[in-house]
Amino acid sequence: MPKTIIKRYKKTANYFTEDLGNGIELEIELEMVLIPGGSFTMGSQKEEEGSSDNERPQHQVTIKPFCFGKYPVTQAQWQVVVALPQVNQELKQDPSRFKGANRPVESVSWHDAVEFCNRLSNHTQRPYRLPSEAEWEYACRAGTTTPFHFGETVTTDLANYHGNYTYGNGVKGSYRKETTEVGSFEIANQFGLYDMHGNVWEWCQDDWHSSYEGAPTDGSAYISNKTKSDKVLRGGSWRFSPANCRSAYRFYSDAGFDFIINGFRVVCGAAWTL
Repeated sequence: MPKTIIKRYKKTANYFTEDLGNGIELEIELEMVLIPGGSFTMGSQKEEEGSSDNERPQHQVTIKPFCFGKYPVTQAQWQVVVALPQVNQELKQDPSRFKGANRPVESVSWHDAVEFCNRLSNHTQRPYRLPSEAEWEYACRAGTTTPFHFGETVTTDLANYHGNYTYGNGVKGSYRKETTEVGSFEIANQFGLYDMHGNVWEWCQDDWHSSYEGAPTDGSAYISNKTKSDKVLRGGSWRFSPANCRSAYRFYSDAGFDFIINGFRVVCGAAWTL
């Protein structure tokens, strides 16, 4: 069996903590990490294993600084925000199949995630929203150009995905068949973000497009002029193969779809100025 080598670095990240109030047993907080602005090449080359034409053409995108959730939104955070005044629609108090306060909330639709952001924005008086697809990939890569921010491959010691499948020189591993607590692998990317590969798919703002032809280059969401029900998901999940967890991999679903693989994390677009 090939030997897996993991390089670990200690770095610091700028962040702020949003106090969401007291939960049943503990104070619930939302940790937001500052993502510095910069430019990157979005998408993948044809030579990248598992790549698809919908990840092309590769193109340069310039991103403004923003704050991004350190982890996917947890069930504890969800339940606090659900108790806030409704904006546009009702939300289920406990939608997740795999229960656990520190597990990511799942079984939420795109519309549910947007309502969460709206309630959180009203409560905190800060502009919370879903990330654009470009912001998500930029944050996931954190300066890397490899299929994963870990490098050329991934193992189930590093992320939660369908471990019966392999990628590159990787080996088979665990298939947990459920979500894991956020941050449980204790490995962040260079920006200080956890769980960017696997665990739950993460909703983005963007409408689904089958390629990057005509996509914005300023980091904004790619929204169609026509009404579209399909929205972008990123990051892979516990149920998908490692190839589907790559930094460049794109997936989509109907905005009303609330399957057990779908979660999200939030952006605070103006928090970096605070």
